[in-house]
Amino acid sequence: MNKEDQKDSDLFEGYSRILTEFFERMNSWEQSVVSGTGVSLAQMHLIEVIGNRGELRMKELAGILGVTTGTLTVMAHRLEEKGYVSRSKDEQDKRSYFIRLTEQGVQEYRNHHHMHFHLIEGIVDALGEEEAEIFFSNLKKLQGSI
Repeated sequence: MNKEDQKDSDLFEGYSRILTEFFERMNSWEQSVVSGTGVSLAQMHLIEVIGNRGELRMKELAGILGVTTGTLTVMAHRLEEKGYVSRSKDEQDKRSYFIRLTEQGVQEYRNHHHMHFHLIEGIVDALGEEEAEIFFSNLKKLQGSI
């Protein structure tokens, strides 16, 4: 390996460590936010998606979350038992179900969303407004490539 390739390799190794640590810390933060809520992190992501997008077909939601419809059915059933979501048949396609947040689900979504605002405030405080704008702009670009 020549010096230039080694330099790139070392640089990428450093980036890999930073990215891995960032994801570990974000996961830890998310786990701490949902602890005590009575829902798992995966269930909270389901609540977030519906809170952000509104009522969805189960199949659409499974695709967004990257889970099978079977996995989603189990998650939805548990959240329905806890009073966070409700499901109803699609009148046009009796095989399809819609899922929506209940009032309790909307409240949980709002509480969780509020925690995201605190996280964003921390990021803006750490980076400053100008750098935070660049950070989130770059993050949006990265979303398209993953």
